[in-house]
Amino acid sequence: MVYSQRRSLKFRRLMLSLLLLTAWEAGSGQVHYLVREETKHGTFVGRIAQDLGLELAELVPRLFRVASKGRRDLLEVNLQNGILFVNSRIDREELCGRSAECSIHLEVIVDRPLQVFHVEVEVKDINDNPPRFFRQEQRLFILESRIADSRFPLEGASDMDIGTNAELRYKLNANEYFDLDVKTNEEETNLLELVLKKPVDREEKQEHRLLLIAIDGGKPELTGTVQLLINVLDANDNAPEFDKSVYNVRLLENAPNGTLVIKLNASDADEGINKEIVYLFSDLVLDNVKSKFAINSNNGEITVQGELDYEDCNLYEINIDAVDKSPFPLTGHCKVIVKLLDENDNTPEMVITSLSLPVQEDAPLGTVIALISLSDRDSGVNGQVTCTLSPHIPFKLVSTFKNYYSLVLDSALDRENKSNYILVVTARDRGSPSLWATASVSVEVADVNDNAPAFAQPEYTVFVKENNPPGSHIFAVSARDADAQENARVSYSLVERRVGERALSSYVSVHAESGKVYALQPLDHEELELLQFQVSARDAGVPPLGSNVTLQVFVLDENDNAPALLPPGAGGGDGAVSEVVARSVGAGHVVAKVRAVDADSGYNAWLSYELQPEANGERSPFRVGLYTGEISTTRALDEADLPRQRLLVLVKDHGEPALTATATVLLSLVESGQAPKASSRASVGALSAETALVDVNVYLIIAICAVSSLLVLTLLLYTALRCSAPPTEGACGPGKPTLVCSSAVESWSYSQQRRRRVCSGEGPPKTDLIAFSPSLPQGPISADNVSLKNLFHSNLSLSVSNIKYLIRSSIFSFYFK
Repeated sequence: MVYSQRRSLKFRRLMLSLLLLTAWEAGSGQVHYLVREETKHGTFVGRIAQDLGLELAELVPRLFRVASKGRRDLLEVNLQNGILFVNSRIDREELCGRSAECSIHLEVIVDRPLQVFHVEVEVKDINDNPPRFFRQEQRLFILESRIADSRFPLEGASDMDIGTNAELRYKLNANEYFDLDVKTNEEETNLLELVLKKPVDREEKQEHRLLLIAIDGGKPELTGTVQLLINVLDANDNAPEFDKSVYNVRLLENAPNGTLVIKLNASDADEGINKEIVYLFSDLVLDNVKSKFAINSNNGEITVQGELDYEDCNLYEINIDAVDKSPFPLTGHCKVIVKLLDENDNTPEMVITSLSLPVQEDAPLGTVIALISLSDRDSGVNGQVTCTLSPHIPFKLVSTFKNYYSLVLDSALDRENKSNYILVVTARDRGSPSLWATASVSVEVADVNDNAPAFAQPEYTVFVKENNPPGSHIFAVSARDADAQENARVSYSLVERRVGERALSSYVSVHAESGKVYALQPLDHEELELLQFQVSARDAGVPPLGSNVTLQVFVLDENDNAPALLPPGAGGGDGAVSEVVARSVGAGHVVAKVRAVDADSGYNAWLSYELQPEANGERSPFRVGLYTGEISTTRALDEADLPRQRLLVLVKDHGEPALTATATVLLSLVESGQAPKASSRASVGALSAETALVDVNVYLIIAICAVSSLLVLTLLLYTALRCSAPPTEGACGPGKPTLVCSSAVESWSYSQQRRRRVCSGEGPPKTDLIAFSPSLPQGPISADNVSLKNLFHSNLSLSVSNIKYLIRSSIFSFYFK
């Protein structure tokens, strides 16, 4: 007879699962393929490159690769044509066991830029496993006294396939005593019972041999067989009976040893020893079940004696025999189905792969840093895992697939602010209490050349003494680059330009690595007072970035020029000043003037005049103005004075050390009547000098007024800033003001003496004395026109130089304060 078990309920559930799966795939946007198990090597699966939108030419340059959990050699991709094919034997039962769904999850990864695709390859079951019985022979003992319709449990077959391929029907070979009954319990497992159609007679036949055949629902059908050996026993009339034929028990996994599973109770209608019952595991119980449970033969209590793990096995079927103690025992049968309940006893597992480190600081938002896959061996809510990230900025987690996350860049990076991030990824299930696992990811930020070298200030002022030795170090510039390594390696160079007729590089040079500035030749204050140029700083990044700084090099004057005597008038010879003087002139009469200039500036160009004493020690009737160079009489001349007077005038500047020049003045003393021509010439010369001097005085007065106004404004501004600034101490603090007086011409000047550090990098701080040029003497213009002309010609250069030096010094003082 053939028995077929219809499973309409299971079929409806399977169809509902397939519909849900199809709807989920349509919304997930993932690539899905289907392949049958046991297909040959090289079997076409799909055009994966085309389906993912990738060009064939970019597969190799972008490092196309496929990653999967578990065995990695089942499927492979041909990089030449982008086809996914079967690489080795795929056994669905080995991959997924009896699970209704079986898929191979692939991660397709390409670089430049990093992209991750999820591909699901569903493995379709084929009918490649026949039904199998655990034993080749099943032995049963039946009393001849058993009545018709008595039932005896049989061990069913199992099929490793799924679906219709695993739907089994059974067939028993034709015989006159036994029939087969197949039932389905709540767990949708088959219960096979051998039904006695009519009583057996031991004396007629002691042993019956039957063949039980299991047939699956696949195409073609596969079968499995088992021999049933039935021994007919004599005696005992009543077999023990249980309350139920099937007991369903729910038990928490990880139940401790000794936990009571169930207490069975069987009864026997016989009397005496035939009523006493012993409880035993049936021969159908597998050894691994016996290792998990124990039964008390006296009272029928089944207890836990081994570790129960839901993830290893969640359902146990235990066949129990109740045997009486008769010499010819009878047996009652029942089945205990123990279903384990899942507990949250498995910590989520996390695997971090495809780390793209380090991350460029200019990486675009959304850049994938790492791939994270989660798993939990528990089921239900205990196996649902969520993933969180700490800290959240500047990264985030994006769910790309079921239990797959991508660590992506969420906001801009700046290596100069933070060069390394320690991220903590936490995977937490939804069990109660929940379990979690953490993993640390160190994300290093790679430098990009996004910072140009920066100087501390845009401009530097440098003071250098003139006549410096060639190649002397005058200053050092330094720029800082916030980048790292090559991007922070700074080199320096001059911004070339022309200084007059010469190139800047003929004056100064800068060391490419240290930034030290060197003067290549001696500098001359009289030739070049201010040298302004730029130094460029460039880093070694690609592309390089740079910035410039301006250097103002002021060449400080030194007393390296002696006073130079101006050429004498037409009457002189050999550089001497010759004048004719009437003996009738009175005291204080100007008879001649020594004119001299100094190419230096400031004190170094301030000249004073001294009359050298006579060799014989006599007192001379003449004197010379200390700052004017005018030679005048000290008394009225008389007959005793020699007719020819030779005067030596020492011209000296105020430098340290002072430099001098000597002028010779030759005076011829004549009587009053002998000097009319000379006087006439002097009058004509004085008249013409007066006319020229009037024009010059106008321009001089205008220039002095303008410069004085600028000076007063500068001093007022400097004083205001000085009063508002906090007091400073040290070598660069202000000194006491010095009053410089000139009693010989009744003039004075005021100078601010202060200590400043000369920025040439040489020697201790220097004290500079800044002075005004002496003012013109007051007096009647008619008497002093000639003297004023001579004073102007001799001191015009000195006055302009002193005024310029004073203005510049005031500006420098203001700058440094």
